[in-house]
Amino acid sequence: MNALDILKARGFIKQTVFEDDLSKILDNEKISFYVGFDPTADSLHIGHYIPVMAMAWMQRCGHRPIALFGGGTGMIGDPSGRSDLRSMLTKEQINHNVACFKKQMSRFIDFEGENAALMVDNGDWLLGLNYIDFLRDIGVYFSVNRMLTAECYKARMEKGLTFLEFNYMLMQGYDFLRLYQDYNCILELGGDDQWSNMLAGEDLIRRKLGKPAFAATCTLLLTSEGKKMGKTAKGALWLDENKTSPYDFYQYFRNVEDVKVAECMRLLTFMDLEEIAELTAHNDERMNAAKERLAFEVTKLVHGEEKALAAQKQARGAFGGNEEDMPSVEVEKTNFVPDIMVAAGIAKSKSEARTLITGGGVIINDTKLTGLTLDDETLNKGEFILHKGKKVHVKVILK
Repeated sequence: MNALDILKARGFIKQTVFEDDLSKILDNEKISFYVGFDPTADSLHIGHYIPVMAMAWMQRCGHRPIALFGGGTGMIGDPSGRSDLRSMLTKEQINHNVACFKKQMSRFIDFEGENAALMVDNGDWLLGLNYIDFLRDIGVYFSVNRMLTAECYKARMEKGLTFLEFNYMLMQGYDFLRLYQDYNCILELGGDDQWSNMLAGEDLIRRKLGKPAFAATCTLLLTSEGKKMGKTAKGALWLDENKTSPYDFYQYFRNVEDVKVAECMRLLTFMDLEEIAELTAHNDERMNAAKERLAFEVTKLVHGEEKALAAQKQARGAFGGNEEDMPSVEVEKTNFVPDIMVAAGIAKSKSEARTLITGGGVIINDTKLTGLTLDDETLNKGEFILHKGKKVHVKVILK
């Protein structure tokens, strides 16, 4: 199996262009390929995870990954999937974010060795462009009529697409052209929401240089309802432990829908396909063991084995009633439970906490909470077990 076959077998590939030609090349050659990342935050999130794993599988097959960071495009912002204009970042913010990305990506791909991954910043060629030269050299290959039909612009057209954003597709296409010329990069991988932009790049290479170039999108991780996975009560599911703790990260995957466990294993771990099929063959209580295995494997990849084992131990303690092992959090001493829940990250707001309490969804130790305050005995003791629904169990320590 070549790299494309492996990615398809595991469910990575959503769309490709000139697939048969690409497969023949991968049968016989080692190529350079790239994935683009706009460094709009100081951490990767779960939406980046699948393209990064695709890079890892490609590298395992002998191909060279190029991680392209948007030092130039990040100063404009990708309009794809947006209904508003993205915030513009400073060069200092972008440089900091890129450094954070590299540290996280190093857990998945190798930046040393024979086919070592490269990190490239498109600011190196975009920030110094002469606008007139760019229009004459690149803009001539882009049809405005065709661009206006692209999915990445449709949502923005309703509220007003700025000319600033309209240039994004040209710049992303130019990125692919430069990587082709500088590194003999012939393939772009990316999320399925990037399809229009990716086609622009491979089409530019074929029209301007008369050379073969390819694009392939990775499937998006969706719930059974078709919504993007990775949203938690605390916000996005980040790979940075300071934004999403290893325990919360572990718990997210421990609690995924039964019907998504096998897919998550194929996309988010290096587990063998036969083992995945065996673990997820039975749609009954045995799926709990599969979920625990999924949560451990994904957390180990992102945070390392030691923190994955600790998260597993905490989860077993929380759900097995072992107070010593369950996760704990320290908050300022108060008897007002909504304040405690917000400070502990169990609720987004005090109003959400009140709703949970009045709905009977909060238990303190073994007693369902009926009011908004702790009793004097619990307050004076300074610690208690807070249960929110069936999935959140945490020891709260009042400082």
